[in-house]
Amino acid sequence: MPEAALELRGLTKHFGASVTVGPIDLIVRQGEFVTLLGPSGCGKTTTLNMIGGFVTPDAGGIHLAGSPVETLPPWRRDLGIVFQDYALFPHRTVAENIGFGLRMRRVGRAEIARRVYEAMQLVRLDGLGDRRPGQLSGGQRQRVALARALVIRPSLLLLDEPLSNLDLKLREEMRIEISTLQRRLGIAALFVTHDQEEALTMSDRIAVMRGGRIEQLGSAREIYEAPASAFVAGFIGSTNLIRGSVIAPRQPGGTVRVDTGAGPAMIPIVGDLPDGGAVLLMIRPERLKLASPGAAPEGTNAWSAQVVRTIYLGGRMEVRLRLRDGGTAIAYAVNEGETDWDEGEMVDAWFRPRDAWVIPGPAEDSDAQATNCLR
Repeated sequence: MPEAALELRGLTKHFGASVTVGPIDLIVRQGEFVTLLGPSGCGKTTTLNMIGGFVTPDAGGIHLAGSPVETLPPWRRDLGIVFQDYALFPHRTVAENIGFGLRMRRVGRAEIARRVYEAMQLVRLDGLGDRRPGQLSGGQRQRVALARALVIRPSLLLLDEPLSNLDLKLREEMRIEISTLQRRLGIAALFVTHDQEEALTMSDRIAVMRGGRIEQLGSAREIYEAPASAFVAGFIGSTNLIRGSVIAPRQPGGTVRVDTGAGPAMIPIVGDLPDGGAVLLMIRPERLKLASPGAAPEGTNAWSAQVVRTIYLGGRMEVRLRLRDGGTAIAYAVNEGETDWDEGEMVDAWFRPRDAWVIPGPAEDSDAQATNCLR
């Protein structure tokens, strides 16, 4: 296993009488791309600022490449940082902005020129070295900030929502560029964002933060398909969360029955599910399929539902449903040019047992955190 580029041990920060962040334990391995994901105010930027040396932690340790750095100033930590607003010097040229960190480290002029040239090629800024930031597009300024962070050859790259100021199309392009470049260079990266799609598409692992702590840490697939809590399930993408209870006995083949107001469902046994225990049944909209009444495939869970509204989204249709108990659900149907489901039409909303995930003990605020929580 690769060595740790970054290790946080019980990292904690207090503002006043409250704990804003921590305690946090986290390891980022060499060559790994880890994202801190969460809503505004969850502590992700404060965590990044403590790692960068801009905020002093009240407790815990920060180790870079095995060495403690929590008492070192920012310029003595081997870090490359890309800020949300890029923080470029408007009166300096592109080349001067990129080479600034090398000059502060007293690198020789010839070496600076060579490494700045290589960095500009790396981020596709060839021929723009004499321009100033005001003469560049948003995407080009973002590349300057990235090149400035990479040119010092840091052991860890910190990125604080660097794509938030770009338009949607450019943001999507830069996601791929940054993650491809990071993997090519083999550098460890810690990325802060509140954008779930950015986290899912760019990360090796995602740390979902809530209230200053890490609620769940795992791969994009683990976070999306096997959330540890109602908060994680609702924050990552759209979902249907349905209150239910586990009914005995366990069935052959490792399944258990969950009774809900929308209908019963057989699902695989995952972890400790006590009989009669309250649970949330999670079904992602893309896993909830529609069929004419009585036409759901054999061996699936099927609930009677009424189409409330169909929304055209180009490549797919979003179908909003009302279930038997009056709860609502959303299903995504691929747009194959066929007739839409009509409002008021009765359908079977069905899903395979393996397409549902059970979250034990629904949280009190699950309604607020989930996109759809069926009552």
